[in-house]
Order: sequence, then C-alpha cells, then structure tokens
Amino acid sequence: MKKVLLTLTLLGVAANVYAADLLDTVQQRGTLKIALEGTYPPFNFKDKDQKLTGFEVELGAALAQKLKLKPEFITGEWSGLLAGLQGGKFDVVLNQVSITDKRKEVFDFSQPYTISSAQLIVRKNEKRSFKSLADLAGKKMGVTQGSNYAEMVKAQGGIESKFYPSAPEIFQDLATGRIDAGINDSLLIPFAIKEAKLPLKAGAAVGSATQMGIPFAKGNPKFKVALDGALNALHKDGSFKKISVKWFGIDVSKAPGAR
Repeated sequence: MKKVLLTLTLLGVAANVYAADLLDTVQQRGTLKIALEGTYPPFNFKDKDQKLTGFEVELGAALAQKLKLKPEFITGEWSGLLAGLQGGKFDVVLNQVSITDKRKEVFDFSQPYTISSAQLIVRKNEKRSFKSLADLAGKKMGVTQGSNYAEMVKAQGGIESKFYPSAPEIFQDLATGRIDAGINDSLLIPFAIKEAKLPLKAGAAVGSATQMGIPFAKGNPKFKVALDGALNALHKDGSFKKISVKWFGIDVSKAPGAR
C-alpha cells in the first residue's frame, strides 16, 4: 500500500511540474529568454561595436523589467527561431513574427505590438514597373527562408524564389543584380537601406496590413496575462511610444492609416 501511495504521490508531483505555467518557470529562474535574429535592423541588430541593439531589443528589456525579470537575448537565423521555441530553447521570440492561423495552431501569442505590411525592394535605377507580385512573374525574388513573405511569393506562383538567412544578404544580391527584387517588412526597409548604403529603394506595398505578436508555448495562460499586462503598462506610461518613435519616427502599434 505504501508503494502505491508513493507512486501516486510521485505521479502527482510530476503532473504538477509538467503543468507549471511558463510564468512560474521564468519567475523561478529570474530571467526571460528572448530569441531574435540580431540581423534585422532596426528591429534587432548589432551596432558597430557588436552590441545588440534595436527596437525589439529595447522593447524586450522593457518587458522583462515590467515582469521583474532580467532579459537574456539569444540570437539565431530566422529559419530556426520558431523551431527552437517549439523545442523549449527559449521562452519567447521577439522578431516581428506575424500572427497567422497556421502559427496559432502551434503557439500562443501576445496581443499585437506592431502593424505593418509586406513591401517590395528594388534597385534604385530599376526601370521596370513592379506594382504587385504578379508583375514579377518569371523573375527572381529574394525572400527570407521560412518567412511568411516566402509563403506569399509561393502562393502567387510563377516567381522564382531565392532563399536567404536574413535581409542583409537579400540586399547584397539585389544590388549586384543576382535577383530582380526582394520582399520584406515595410517598417524595416527604409532604415535597412540607409544602413546598408546600397543603391536600393522601397518598392510597392503588397498584401494587406499584418499584426505582429510575441509567440510562446501553448498552455501558459498566466504568462499570457502577465505578458499582455506588461505591454499594456508600457503603452500606458508612454515607454512603448518613446521606443517606437526613436527607431521609426512613428508609433508602430497603430494601423498605418491611424499613425
């Protein structure tokens, strides 16, 4: 009988550990593990001194502070970030992740923190008129591996996709003529082109506005409440707007027509 009771007790302990909310885990650890690319300016990148900086780096630090945690940033290629999150390597991904039905099957998300749209990138001296993805039929398009932009191009059909680990590599190949156009986040493009110092320009916006959120493992309701509460607190005290205006000149949490 004692063995049965001991077994049941151990099973109960194991179940409680398994059912622990992510909020309990991060509070016990004292840190929030935040994954991002580190090559996605102005959202997250390394400055001339190789220090991690950008909008999402500052936002991540501010969120961690509201949660009374220390931020621990982990960098990696975009194609591996969501897989790493699913594998439990970090707590959240803060890397302009669009909230899609497909991703919601695997992850839960915070409330949206930015709203943007896809936009084409072309050479500064481009004479051809690319007003939509349809205009790029038969052409070569640079896309980030595993991104929703890659899915958009694939769904359009007729475009040859060339895959890259991050935006800077797309810009380099576009400038040298290896591809005809690129596609990325409309909020990223002006800053990234300026930083890259390449003969490129923003092209036409394509698709509709998309909401971006912070994904984390499913089944953590307390963590979601705390994370959304931290975001709301940053909006309420003006911190979010201050960080946003610093990097973009606008409040990126508002829809383009409301900015």
